[in-house]
Amino acid sequence: MSTTESTHPAVEEAGRPERPRVSVVIPCLNEAGNIEECVRRAFSALSDGGITGEVVVADNGSTDGSPALATDAGALVLHEPRRGYGSAYLAGFAAARGDYIVMADADLTYDFGDIPRFVEQLDAGAQLVMGDRMDNIQPGAMPWLHRYVGNPVLTGVLNLLFRTGVKDAHCGMRAVRRDVLPALDLRTTGMEFASEMVIRASKAKLDIREIPIEYHPRGGESKLASFRDGWRHLRFLLVHSPTHLFVLPGVVMAVAGTLISATVLSNLEILGRQWQLHSLIAGVLLMIVGTQVAALGLCAHAYGTYFMGEKDPWFDRMRSRLRLEHGLMIGAAVVGVGLAIAVGIAFVWIDRGFGGLSSERLAVAAATLIIIGIQIFFTSFLLSILGLRRRR
Repeated sequence: MSTTESTHPAVEEAGRPERPRVSVVIPCLNEAGNIEECVRRAFSALSDGGITGEVVVADNGSTDGSPALATDAGALVLHEPRRGYGSAYLAGFAAARGDYIVMADADLTYDFGDIPRFVEQLDAGAQLVMGDRMDNIQPGAMPWLHRYVGNPVLTGVLNLLFRTGVKDAHCGMRAVRRDVLPALDLRTTGMEFASEMVIRASKAKLDIREIPIEYHPRGGESKLASFRDGWRHLRFLLVHSPTHLFVLPGVVMAVAGTLISATVLSNLEILGRQWQLHSLIAGVLLMIVGTQVAALGLCAHAYGTYFMGEKDPWFDRMRSRLRLEHGLMIGAAVVGVGLAIAVGIAFVWIDRGFGGLSSERLAVAAATLIIIGIQIFFTSFLLSILGLRRRR
Protein backbone atom coordinates (compact mmCIF):
# COMPACT_ATOMS: atom_id res chain seq x y z
CA MET A 1 0.00 0.00 0.00
CA SER A 2 1.24 3.51 -0.75
CA THR A 3 2.25 5.80 2.09
CA THR A 4 2.72 9.58 2.05
CA GLU A 5 4.90 12.16 3.72
CA SER A 6 5.59 15.89 3.42
CA THR A 7 7.10 18.70 5.43
CA HIS A 8 5.93 21.53 3.18
CA PRO A 9 3.16 23.71 4.69
CA ALA A 10 1.22 23.63 1.43
CA VAL A 11 0.78 19.88 1.57
CA GLU A 12 0.49 19.11 5.28
CA GLU A 13 -2.48 16.82 5.88
CA ALA A 14 -3.67 18.90 8.83
CA GLY A 15 -3.61 22.22 7.05
CA ARG A 16 -3.69 21.53 3.34
CA PRO A 17 -5.38 24.37 1.44
CA GLU A 18 -8.56 24.05 -0.49
CA ARG A 19 -8.55 21.63 -3.36
CA PRO A 20 -5.79 22.70 -5.76
CA ARG A 21 -6.53 23.39 -9.37
CA VAL A 22 -3.55 21.40 -10.67
CA SER A 23 -1.62 18.41 -9.34
CA VAL A 24 1.79 17.82 -10.90
CA VAL A 25 2.53 14.10 -10.57
CA ILE A 26 6.13 12.94 -10.95
CA PRO A 27 7.16 9.25 -10.79
CA CYS A 28 10.56 8.76 -9.21
CA LEU A 29 13.08 5.93 -8.99
CA ASN A 30 16.57 6.86 -7.83
CA GLU A 31 16.56 10.41 -9.22
CA ALA A 32 18.53 12.12 -6.43
CA GLY A 33 20.38 14.26 -8.95
CA ASN A 34 17.20 15.63 -10.52
CA ILE A 35 14.20 15.41 -8.23
CA GLU A 36 14.78 18.58 -6.20
CA GLU A 37 15.16 20.66 -9.34
CA CYS A 38 12.05 19.07 -10.88
CA VAL A 39 9.94 19.90 -7.82
CA ARG A 40 11.25 23.47 -7.69
CA ARG A 41 10.59 24.02 -11.38
CA ALA A 42 7.08 22.63 -11.05
CA PHE A 43 6.24 24.95 -8.14
CA SER A 44 7.81 27.87 -10.01
CA ALA A 45 5.70 27.16 -13.12
CA LEU A 46 2.53 26.99 -11.03
CA SER A 47 3.39 30.23 -9.25
CA ASP A 48 4.36 32.09 -12.43
CA GLY A 49 1.13 30.97 -14.07
CA GLY A 50 -0.99 32.03 -11.10
CA ILE A 51 -2.17 28.46 -10.71
CA THR A 52 -2.98 26.94 -7.34
CA GLY A 53 -1.41 23.52 -7.26
CA GLU A 54 0.54 20.78 -5.59
CA VAL A 55 3.43 18.56 -6.57
CA VAL A 56 3.06 14.84 -5.91
CA VAL A 57 6.13 12.63 -6.16
CA ALA A 58 5.33 8.92 -6.46
CA ASP A 59 8.50 7.20 -5.25
CA ASN A 60 8.87 3.69 -6.61
CA GLY A 61 11.43 2.24 -4.22
CA SER A 62 14.33 4.67 -4.46
CA THR A 63 17.45 3.82 -2.45
CA ASP A 64 19.42 7.02 -3.08
CA GLY A 65 17.55 9.44 -0.83
CA SER A 66 15.27 10.81 -3.54
CA PRO A 67 12.14 10.81 -1.33
CA ALA A 68 13.77 12.96 1.36
CA LEU A 69 15.06 15.41 -1.24
CA ALA A 70 11.61 15.70 -2.81
CA THR A 71 10.03 16.24 0.59
CA ASP A 72 12.52 18.97 1.47
CA ALA A 73 11.74 20.67 -1.85
CA GLY A 74 8.05 20.84 -0.86
CA ALA A 75 6.48 17.89 -2.65
CA LEU A 76 3.95 15.50 -1.24
CA VAL A 77 5.83 12.21 -1.39
CA LEU A 78 4.12 8.86 -1.45
CA HIS A 79 5.81 5.48 -1.43
CA GLU A 80 4.57 2.89 -3.91
CA PRO A 81 6.35 -0.44 -3.27
CA ARG A 82 4.93 -2.13 -6.38
CA ARG A 83 7.53 -1.51 -9.07
CA GLY A 84 6.64 -0.08 -12.44
CA TYR A 85 6.06 3.19 -14.26
CA GLY A 86 2.33 2.56 -14.32
CA SER A 87 2.23 1.56 -10.66
CA ALA A 88 3.87 4.84 -9.66
CA TYR A 89 1.43 6.89 -11.70
CA LEU A 90 -1.62 5.02 -10.45
CA ALA A 91 -0.54 5.71 -6.87
CA GLY A 92 0.16 9.35 -7.75
CA PHE A 93 -3.25 9.77 -9.35
CA ALA A 94 -4.93 8.33 -6.27
CA ALA A 95 -3.17 10.85 -4.03
CA ALA A 96 -3.59 13.87 -6.34
CA ARG A 97 -6.37 16.30 -5.42
CA GLY A 98 -6.26 18.71 -8.33
CA ASP A 99 -8.98 19.12 -10.92
CA TYR A 100 -6.23 18.75 -13.53
CA ILE A 101 -3.27 16.38 -13.40
CA VAL A 102 -0.04 17.19 -15.22
CA MET A 103 2.38 14.31 -15.70
CA ALA A 104 6.13 14.68 -16.17
CA ASP A 105 9.22 12.54 -15.62
CA ALA A 106 11.83 13.20 -12.95
CA ASP A 107 14.79 13.32 -15.33
CA LEU A 108 14.70 16.99 -16.43
CA THR A 109 13.92 16.03 -20.03
CA TYR A 110 10.72 18.10 -19.95
CA ASP A 111 10.29 21.82 -19.35
CA PHE A 112 8.01 22.30 -16.35
CA GLY A 113 7.52 25.87 -17.55
CA ASP A 114 5.11 24.39 -20.13
CA ILE A 115 2.60 23.45 -17.40
CA PRO A 116 0.45 26.59 -17.97
CA ARG A 117 0.21 25.73 -21.67
CA PHE A 118 -1.21 22.30 -20.84
CA VAL A 119 -3.64 23.89 -18.37
CA GLU A 120 -4.80 26.36 -21.05
CA GLN A 121 -5.78 23.46 -23.33
CA LEU A 122 -7.70 21.77 -20.52
CA ASP A 123 -9.47 25.05 -19.75
CA ALA A 124 -10.38 25.25 -23.44
CA GLY A 125 -12.19 21.91 -23.26
CA ALA A 126 -9.52 19.29 -23.87
CA GLN A 127 -9.72 16.17 -21.74
CA LEU A 128 -6.27 14.77 -22.48
CA VAL A 129 -3.38 16.94 -23.64
CA MET A 130 -0.29 15.28 -25.07
CA GLY A 131 3.13 16.80 -25.54
CA ASP A 132 4.69 16.41 -28.99
CA ARG A 133 8.49 16.22 -28.78
CA MET A 134 9.35 15.02 -32.24
CA ASP A 135 10.09 18.39 -33.87
CA ASN A 136 11.91 19.84 -30.86
CA ILE A 137 14.39 17.23 -29.69
CA GLN A 138 17.59 18.78 -28.39
CA PRO A 139 20.94 17.29 -29.51
CA GLY A 140 21.73 14.14 -27.55
CA ALA A 141 18.30 14.02 -25.89
CA MET A 142 16.94 10.94 -27.67
CA PRO A 143 18.88 7.96 -29.07
CA TRP A 144 18.75 7.53 -32.84
CA LEU A 145 16.96 4.17 -32.48
CA HIS A 146 14.18 5.70 -30.40
CA ARG A 147 13.81 8.82 -32.51
CA TYR A 148 13.71 7.29 -35.98
CA VAL A 149 12.58 3.71 -35.34
CA GLY A 150 11.03 2.92 -31.96
CA ASN A 151 8.76 5.89 -31.36
CA PRO A 152 7.59 6.37 -34.99
CA VAL A 153 6.90 2.65 -35.43
CA LEU A 154 5.00 2.24 -32.16
CA THR A 155 3.07 5.47 -32.68
CA GLY A 156 2.27 4.37 -36.22
CA VAL A 157 1.00 0.98 -35.06
CA LEU A 158 -1.08 2.64 -32.36
CA ASN A 159 -2.67 5.02 -34.86
CA LEU A 160 -3.24 2.20 -37.35
CA LEU A 161 -5.05 0.07 -34.80
CA PHE A 162 -6.86 2.74 -32.79
CA ARG A 163 -6.88 5.88 -34.97
CA THR A 164 -5.87 8.22 -32.16
CA GLY A 165 -4.32 10.79 -34.48
CA VAL A 166 -1.47 11.63 -32.08
CA LYS A 167 2.07 12.25 -33.37
CA ASP A 168 4.02 11.31 -30.25
CA ALA A 169 2.12 8.63 -28.36
CA HIS A 170 4.88 8.00 -25.82
CA CYS A 171 5.63 11.51 -24.67
CA GLY A 172 5.96 11.49 -20.88
CA MET A 173 4.60 15.00 -20.38
CA ARG A 174 0.85 15.16 -20.65
CA ALA A 175 -2.17 16.45 -18.77
CA VAL A 176 -5.56 14.96 -18.05
CA ARG A 177 -8.75 16.03 -16.36
CA ARG A 178 -9.11 14.22 -13.06
CA ASP A 179 -12.82 13.59 -13.66
CA VAL A 180 -12.12 11.42 -16.74
CA LEU A 181 -9.86 8.97 -14.89
CA PRO A 182 -12.78 6.65 -14.00
CA ALA A 183 -13.68 6.44 -17.70
CA LEU A 184 -10.07 5.61 -18.58
CA ASP A 185 -9.94 2.85 -15.95
CA LEU A 186 -6.15 2.62 -16.23
CA ARG A 187 -4.65 -0.69 -15.08
CA THR A 188 -1.22 -1.45 -16.50
CA THR A 189 1.78 -1.23 -14.20
CA GLY A 190 4.72 -0.92 -16.60
CA MET A 191 5.91 1.43 -19.34
CA GLU A 192 2.93 0.44 -21.50
CA PHE A 193 0.89 2.67 -19.19
CA ALA A 194 1.65 5.51 -21.63
CA SER A 195 0.03 3.62 -24.51
CA GLU A 196 -2.91 2.49 -22.40
CA MET A 197 -3.85 6.06 -21.53
CA VAL A 198 -3.94 7.11 -25.20
CA ILE A 199 -5.81 3.99 -26.33
CA ARG A 200 -8.48 4.22 -23.66
CA ALA A 201 -8.89 7.94 -24.21
CA SER A 202 -9.42 7.30 -27.92
CA LYS A 203 -11.91 4.50 -27.30
CA ALA A 204 -13.79 6.69 -24.83
CA LYS A 205 -14.00 9.44 -27.52
CA LEU A 206 -12.24 11.96 -25.30
CA ASP A 207 -11.07 15.30 -26.66
CA ILE A 208 -7.35 14.63 -27.22
CA ARG A 209 -5.06 17.50 -28.17
CA GLU A 210 -1.32 17.89 -28.72
CA ILE A 211 1.02 20.80 -28.14
CA PRO A 212 4.67 21.02 -29.27
CA ILE A 213 7.22 20.89 -26.46
CA GLU A 214 10.99 20.62 -26.21
CA TYR A 215 12.80 17.47 -25.17
CA HIS A 216 16.08 17.94 -23.32
CA PRO A 217 19.00 15.61 -22.56
CA ARG A 218 18.39 13.44 -19.56
CA GLY A 219 19.96 14.02 -16.17
CA GLY A 220 21.25 10.78 -14.66
CA GLU A 221 20.91 7.21 -15.82
CA SER A 222 18.01 6.09 -18.01
CA LYS A 223 15.68 3.40 -16.66
CA LEU A 224 14.33 2.54 -20.11
CA ALA A 225 15.21 -0.86 -21.62
CA SER A 226 14.75 -0.20 -25.33
CA PHE A 227 13.86 -3.65 -26.67
CA ARG A 228 12.09 -4.99 -23.59
CA ASP A 229 9.93 -1.91 -23.11
CA GLY A 230 9.39 -1.58 -26.86
CA TRP A 231 8.11 -5.14 -26.99
CA ARG A 232 5.87 -4.51 -23.97
CA HIS A 233 4.32 -1.55 -25.79
CA LEU A 234 3.83 -3.51 -29.01
CA ARG A 235 2.41 -6.49 -27.12
CA PHE A 236 -0.01 -4.21 -25.31
CA LEU A 237 -1.18 -2.65 -28.59
CA LEU A 238 -1.84 -6.04 -30.15
CA VAL A 239 -3.54 -7.50 -27.08
CA HIS A 240 -5.91 -4.54 -26.96
CA SER A 241 -6.84 -4.94 -30.61
CA PRO A 242 -8.27 -8.47 -30.93
CA THR A 243 -9.76 -7.53 -34.30
CA HIS A 244 -6.29 -7.13 -35.80
CA LEU A 245 -4.60 -9.81 -33.71
CA PHE A 246 -7.24 -12.53 -34.09
CA VAL A 247 -10.34 -11.76 -36.14
CA LEU A 248 -8.85 -10.38 -39.36
CA PRO A 249 -6.03 -12.97 -39.66
CA GLY A 250 -8.52 -15.71 -38.81
CA VAL A 251 -11.02 -14.57 -41.43
CA VAL A 252 -8.26 -14.24 -44.06
CA MET A 253 -7.02 -17.77 -43.35
CA ALA A 254 -10.53 -19.22 -43.36
CA VAL A 255 -11.47 -17.53 -46.64
CA ALA A 256 -8.19 -18.54 -48.30
CA GLY A 257 -8.64 -22.11 -47.12
CA THR A 258 -12.21 -22.21 -48.38
CA LEU A 259 -11.16 -20.98 -51.84
CA ILE A 260 -8.34 -23.52 -52.05
CA SER A 261 -10.59 -26.36 -50.91
CA ALA A 262 -13.38 -25.37 -53.30
CA THR A 263 -10.89 -25.24 -56.15
CA VAL A 264 -9.63 -28.76 -55.44
CA LEU A 265 -13.09 -30.25 -54.92
CA SER A 266 -14.35 -28.63 -58.13
CA ASN A 267 -11.43 -29.96 -60.19
CA LEU A 268 -10.74 -26.48 -61.49
CA GLU A 269 -7.49 -25.76 -63.25
CA ILE A 270 -5.32 -23.07 -61.71
CA LEU A 271 -2.01 -22.07 -63.33
CA GLY A 272 -2.53 -24.71 -65.95
CA ARG A 273 -2.99 -27.68 -63.66
CA GLN A 274 -5.44 -29.31 -61.27
CA TRP A 275 -4.70 -29.20 -57.57
CA GLN A 276 -4.77 -32.52 -55.75
CA LEU A 277 -5.19 -33.96 -52.26
CA HIS A 278 -2.15 -32.27 -50.74
CA SER A 279 -3.50 -28.86 -51.72
CA LEU A 280 -6.85 -29.82 -50.21
CA ILE A 281 -5.17 -30.71 -46.91
CA ALA A 282 -3.47 -27.30 -46.88
CA GLY A 283 -6.80 -25.63 -47.61
CA VAL A 284 -8.76 -27.37 -44.88
CA LEU A 285 -5.93 -26.69 -42.42
CA LEU A 286 -6.30 -22.98 -43.14
CA MET A 287 -10.08 -23.27 -42.73
CA ILE A 288 -9.85 -24.97 -39.34
CA VAL A 289 -7.09 -22.79 -37.95
CA GLY A 290 -8.67 -19.63 -39.33
CA THR A 291 -12.04 -20.46 -37.75
CA GLN A 292 -10.38 -21.14 -34.40
CA VAL A 293 -8.34 -17.92 -34.46
CA ALA A 294 -11.39 -15.84 -35.39
CA ALA A 295 -13.34 -17.52 -32.58
CA LEU A 296 -10.56 -16.61 -30.13
CA GLY A 297 -10.86 -13.02 -31.33
CA LEU A 298 -14.58 -12.95 -30.61
CA CYS A 299 -13.95 -14.34 -27.13
CA ALA A 300 -11.24 -11.71 -26.58
CA HIS A 301 -13.70 -9.00 -27.63
CA ALA A 302 -16.28 -10.41 -25.23
CA TYR A 303 -13.80 -10.47 -22.36
CA GLY A 304 -12.70 -6.91 -23.06
CA THR A 305 -16.30 -5.71 -23.26
CA TYR A 306 -17.65 -7.48 -20.19
CA PHE A 307 -14.64 -7.45 -17.86
CA MET A 308 -12.48 -4.49 -18.92
CA GLY A 309 -15.01 -1.90 -20.01
CA GLU A 310 -13.81 -1.91 -23.64
CA LYS A 311 -16.00 -0.50 -26.38
CA ASP A 312 -16.09 -1.68 -29.96
CA PRO A 313 -19.02 -0.56 -32.14
CA TRP A 314 -19.08 -3.53 -34.53
CA PHE A 315 -18.86 -6.07 -31.71
CA ASP A 316 -21.63 -4.26 -29.82
CA ARG A 317 -23.83 -4.37 -32.94
CA MET A 318 -23.07 -8.05 -33.47
CA ARG A 319 -23.89 -9.11 -29.91
CA SER A 320 -27.11 -7.07 -29.97
CA ARG A 321 -28.34 -8.96 -33.04
CA LEU A 322 -26.98 -12.46 -32.50
CA ARG A 323 -27.85 -14.81 -29.65
CA LEU A 324 -26.54 -18.11 -28.40
CA GLU A 325 -29.19 -19.94 -30.40
CA HIS A 326 -27.96 -18.40 -33.66
CA GLY A 327 -24.47 -19.75 -33.09
CA LEU A 328 -25.79 -23.14 -32.07
CA MET A 329 -27.93 -23.38 -35.19
CA ILE A 330 -25.06 -22.36 -37.48
CA GLY A 331 -22.71 -24.83 -35.82
CA ALA A 332 -25.28 -27.60 -35.95
CA ALA A 333 -26.00 -26.86 -39.62
CA VAL A 334 -22.31 -27.06 -40.56
CA VAL A 335 -21.92 -30.31 -38.61
CA GLY A 336 -25.06 -31.61 -40.31
CA VAL A 337 -23.65 -30.96 -43.77
CA GLY A 338 -20.42 -32.72 -42.82
CA LEU A 339 -22.29 -35.69 -41.39
CA ALA A 340 -24.50 -35.89 -44.52
CA ILE A 341 -21.38 -36.11 -46.71
CA ALA A 342 -19.89 -38.72 -44.38
CA VAL A 343 -23.11 -40.79 -44.45
CA GLY A 344 -23.17 -40.57 -48.26
CA ILE A 345 -19.60 -41.90 -48.38
CA ALA A 346 -20.58 -44.70 -45.99
CA PHE A 347 -23.53 -45.74 -48.19
CA VAL A 348 -21.28 -45.84 -51.24
CA TRP A 349 -18.82 -48.00 -49.31
CA ILE A 350 -21.61 -50.35 -48.19
CA ASP A 351 -23.00 -50.50 -51.72
CA ARG A 352 -19.60 -51.64 -52.92
CA GLY A 353 -19.51 -54.44 -50.41
CA PHE A 354 -17.04 -52.70 -48.11
CA GLY A 355 -14.44 -52.89 -50.80
CA GLY A 356 -12.13 -50.27 -52.24
CA LEU A 357 -13.18 -46.65 -51.85
CA SER A 358 -11.70 -43.57 -53.50
CA SER A 359 -13.47 -40.71 -51.72
CA GLU A 360 -10.50 -39.13 -49.98
CA ARG A 361 -11.41 -35.59 -51.00
CA LEU A 362 -15.00 -35.84 -49.83
CA ALA A 363 -13.88 -37.52 -46.60
CA VAL A 364 -11.49 -34.68 -45.85
CA ALA A 365 -14.22 -32.13 -46.62
CA ALA A 366 -16.71 -33.93 -44.37
CA ALA A 367 -14.25 -34.11 -41.47
CA THR A 368 -13.39 -30.43 -41.90
CA LEU A 369 -17.03 -29.33 -41.81
CA ILE A 370 -17.69 -31.41 -38.70
CA ILE A 371 -14.66 -29.90 -36.92
CA ILE A 372 -15.59 -26.33 -37.89
CA GLY A 373 -19.22 -26.87 -36.89
CA ILE A 374 -18.13 -28.14 -33.47
CA GLN A 375 -15.85 -25.09 -33.07
CA ILE A 376 -18.72 -22.74 -33.84
CA PHE A 377 -21.09 -24.64 -31.56
CA PHE A 378 -18.90 -24.54 -28.47
CA THR A 379 -17.54 -21.05 -29.14
CA SER A 380 -21.14 -19.85 -29.02
CA PHE A 381 -21.51 -21.36 -25.56
CA LEU A 382 -18.26 -19.75 -24.40
CA LEU A 383 -19.38 -16.34 -25.65
CA SER A 384 -22.65 -16.81 -23.80
CA ILE A 385 -20.80 -17.70 -20.60
CA LEU A 386 -18.65 -14.58 -20.89
CA GLY A 387 -21.83 -12.60 -21.48
CA LEU A 388 -23.14 -13.59 -18.05
CA ARG A 389 -20.83 -10.84 -16.74
CA ARG A 390 -22.63 -8.24 -18.87
CA ARG A 391 -23.30 -5.00 -17.06
CA ARG A 392 -26.91 -4.00 -17.13
